[in-house]
Amino acid sequence: MLPALVRKTWSDDRRALLGWAVGIAAVTGLYTSFYRDFAGVSQLKQAAVPQDMLDFLGIADLTSPAGYLQATVFSLIGPLLVLLCAITLAARTIAGPEEDGGLELLLTVPVTRIAFAAQRLAATAAAVLAVAAVPWLLLLVVVPSAGMAITLSDVSAASFGLTALAWCFAGIAFLVGAATGRRGTVLAVSGALAVLTYIANALGGVVDGLAWLRYLSPFHYAFGTDPLHTGWHPGPLAVLVVAGAVTATAGVLWFNRRDIAA
Repeated sequence: MLPALVRKTWSDDRRALLGWAVGIAAVTGLYTSFYRDFAGVSQLKQAAVPQDMLDFLGIADLTSPAGYLQATVFSLIGPLLVLLCAITLAARTIAGPEEDGGLELLLTVPVTRIAFAAQRLAATAAAVLAVAAVPWLLLLVVVPSAGMAITLSDVSAASFGLTALAWCFAGIAFLVGAATGRRGTVLAVSGALAVLTYIANALGGVVDGLAWLRYLSPFHYAFGTDPLHTGWHPGPLAVLVVAGAVTATAGVLWFNRRDIAA
C-alpha cells in the first residue's frame, strides 16, 4: 500500500497530470506526423533555415530523421513543455499548499517533516517522470511506422535525456519551494534558470570563447552528446540525475529546519 500522502498528491494533481500528458502527446504526435511530407522537401527546408540558427538550436541538420526529431521534439518545444510540467508540479508539493493556507492541515498527518516532504516529493517525481516518458512511448511506435532510419536505442537515449532534464529541474523547483514556500518564487526562479541555461548552452555552441558555458547548462548534459546520432552516454545523464537528487534532498532537509509560520 502506498503512503497516504503519495496517494493524496496524485489525487490532487490528477487533472493536471492528465492535461500535461495529453498535451505533450498531442504535440509529439502532431510534429512526427508531418515527417513523411517533410522528408520529400528536406533539402529545401535545410537551405531555407540559416545554419547559424540551426547551430544555436543545437540541430545538426534537418535532412536526416534524427535531425528532424531533434528539431521538432528534443530541441525546444519538447523540453519547454516537459520543464513547464516539472516546475509547476514541483511548485505544488510544498509552496502550493503553504501559500494557499492548507499546509498546516497536511502536516497533521502523523509523520515527521522529513517523511512528509519526502513522500510529497516522491509522488511528484513519479508523476513528472511519467509525463516526461510520454514522448518516448509514442516515438517507440511512431519511428518504425513512419520509416525513420533511427534505432529505438538512440530514441530511448534522447528520451532518457529529456526525462533526466525534467528530474533535474523538478529537484531545483522543489528546493526553491521548500525554502521559500512561495509558488510564484518557484516559477520565477526555476523558469529563469531554465531560460538562462538554455541560452548559455546555445551560445556556448556558436560563439568562440564561450564553449565553457555549455558545461553550466543542464541542456548540454541532456542533449549535447547528440544522442539521436550517437546513442547512450551515461556520464552526462548521471550528472542530471545526481543534480536532481542533490537539490531534492537539500529541499527536504531545508523544509525540515524552516519555520513555517515565519
